[in-house]
Amino acid sequence: MADAMIMDRLEGVRLRFEEIAQQITDPAVMADVPRFIKLNKEYKNLVPLMEAHKSYGNVLSNINSTLEMLNQERDEEMREMAKIELEELESQVVPMEEAIKLMLIPADPEDDKNAILEIRAGTGGDEASLFAGDLFRMYTKFCEQKGWKMEVTNISEGTSGGYKEIVVNVSGNKVYGVLKYESGVHRVQRVPQTETQGRVHTSAATVAVLPEADEFEIELNDSDIRKDTYCSSGPGGQSVNTTYSAVRLTHIPSGIVVTCQDQKSQIKNLDKAMKELRTRLYNLEYQKYIDKISSKRKTMVSTGDRSAKIRTYNWAQGRVTDHRINYTMYNLQAFINGDIFEVIDKLQFAENAERLKEAEI
Repeated sequence: MADAMIMDRLEGVRLRFEEIAQQITDPAVMADVPRFIKLNKEYKNLVPLMEAHKSYGNVLSNINSTLEMLNQERDEEMREMAKIELEELESQVVPMEEAIKLMLIPADPEDDKNAILEIRAGTGGDEASLFAGDLFRMYTKFCEQKGWKMEVTNISEGTSGGYKEIVVNVSGNKVYGVLKYESGVHRVQRVPQTETQGRVHTSAATVAVLPEADEFEIELNDSDIRKDTYCSSGPGGQSVNTTYSAVRLTHIPSGIVVTCQDQKSQIKNLDKAMKELRTRLYNLEYQKYIDKISSKRKTMVSTGDRSAKIRTYNWAQGRVTDHRINYTMYNLQAFINGDIFEVIDKLQFAENAERLKEAEI
């Protein structure tokens, strides 16, 4: 009845779980903060699998006990009750095994992280900036429903509204694991507000989602960073254009430049800029991993190639189409108002199917 491969894998996980449980109580490990944090995270991630292992084992044990009872029991009424119980227990096995198979797939260690979300207007001039604004509002409403916190770190407004570029820190539970599917080119087909003859135009905006680097993952040398300060622009009250609170950091070896101007305090802007710089440096290496898996997983094609068109929003037809899984919804208004749960669920399901195939469990 039990799947031998699953049992073998679960036993290996159990041994690892017990090993970690010992290590995190070792004073030497506790003194090594990066290692301690990493082991604690792994321990926490294994807890649900250990609980599933226990439940699976209990069901298998109860099946064996019920079979023994059937072989020994002579009373027909008791045998009938045992048969009903056996049928109910056996019906739980396959769903449990399918759930455990998914849990046994090595999780992307980045999925639990916070993320940096950047939206940039692409082709289409003012209309592209307006669409970038629509996407920002869409993600804002989605994050509100998820209970996530958003902090804008850099903003460049469009000449007719919307944004040429907007960069946001998003923090909460498993942010990157959800938002990573949004990386790529988003295309809009609609009649622009400036169009007098009612012609449909196609514009685009690019979305990039980066897993936020932990402080321990990237070491930054002060000698490698050039810091510039300047007056903030845009919303911000009396301090705008009067104090040098905005910060620009240039990482000299890589040429990466980050800016932060949303806070009135230069110290707070510097802290946010350093966090973003660490994330962008970390993602230079992480991108190699993404490039590797994107050839196997169609759900991740956009992250491997951010120029890839992932979704089309057609206003006239009220249609949203995700091109990676060829899925179309006719609920554009709800979708653009943050109701993007359905398509993310389907993308996660598609990726899990691809990962199962890779793992051959």
